[in-house]
Amino acid sequence: MELWDVYDINRKYTGKVIDRHSNERLKKGEYHLVVQAIIINSKGEILLNKRSKLKNKYPNMWESTSGSCIKGENSLQAILREIREELGINFNKSDATFYKTLRDDNAKDFKDIWLFRKDLKIKDLSYTDGEVIDSKWVTIDEFDKMINNKKIIPTIDFTREDYKKCLEFYSIYSNF
Repeated sequence: MELWDVYDINRKYTGKVIDRHSNERLKKGEYHLVVQAIIINSKGEILLNKRSKLKNKYPNMWESTSGSCIKGENSLQAILREIREELGINFNKSDATFYKTLRDDNAKDFKDIWLFRKDLKIKDLSYTDGEVIDSKWVTIDEFDKMINNKKIIPTIDFTREDYKKCLEFYSIYSNF
């Protein structure tokens, strides 16, 4: 059972909770909260993860770590949990930088995108939840090619322009 808090169009908690796997669906004007992590290393590459072939949506495609907030979680708590579950890595709140929020009326969600700056070795990642089967670092050009070749899930909500902005942000504000 995975319970979601329900929000209104202004992202105000409604007090309602639904079970993701029940027949109950979000109604018009109701939303849930999802999160996405963009992990960037000191070479300016981003970490992508390959989805399991057993996933119902987009099997064997590449994505960044993401997922839904569960009942009672804020988006920062959720993204730290998702990274831990999918990659076996523990980040602290201080490692996270909020990037932006998107509202998708079709998917009925608010998506918070978080940035993380960390050099990680692929061999140190562990895929214990079965959702992710591999990871790799990619450059901005490789990222573009993967998008053009439809190797990255279409819901990534991170573009070449976002990639450039994040690299600029880290070059200005980080001594990494």
